[in-house]
Amino acid sequence: MTRIGLIDYGMGNLHSVQRALERLEAEVVAVHTPTDMETCDALVLPGVGAFDPAMERLHGSGLVPAIRQWCSAGKPLLGICLGLQLLFEASDEGRAAGLGVIPGRVKALPRSPGQPIPHMGWAPLLPASSSPLLPQDAAEAWVYFVHSFAAEPSDPSCINARVAFGHGAVTAAVWQGAVGACQFHPEKSSQAGQDMLHRWLRWVADRP
Repeated sequence: MTRIGLIDYGMGNLHSVQRALERLEAEVVAVHTPTDMETCDALVLPGVGAFDPAMERLHGSGLVPAIRQWCSAGKPLLGICLGLQLLFEASDEGRAAGLGVIPGRVKALPRSPGQPIPHMGWAPLLPASSSPLLPQDAAEAWVYFVHSFAAEPSDPSCINARVAFGHGAVTAAVWQGAVGACQFHPEKSSQAGQDMLHRWLRWVADRP
């Protein structure tokens, strides 16, 4: 059974993510300290809230260097919602430095007439590249968003999917090395989200 470490720093939608993973027969353990990571096959970094308080809590638990080291070692990590944003270097939302696992910055969604912020509700993903989370041959996926900021990676080739917003499109999912992340909530995205988590868990289990 795949052992997933769910990073608990007091700002995540842990219960819904845990239930979604357990429905797919993963073993889920809470990660509060770096020691908790040692027996995990992969990590999930969820998050709901603001950038600076989240980084402050991660620093307070000693998890920041441990997460960076985990990702540098090529181990799997999945970020969800705020968890995606924390993987970047900085955010317009605050002054704290992010984890810096993926080069780039998180920026406020552009204001556009008739387009409310936060961006909330169901929307179809616009595929940009292929990954274990969102392979090229995957069916069209409608997923659930709640966000006011979106990541702008320094290297756009790591963008896995976008979502239409205003007069353009913003980052919806990224994949770099063994690190993937989605701005939307797969655990709240019905069958499409369940399929993504299932593909990710299968990829984790099949890794050498």
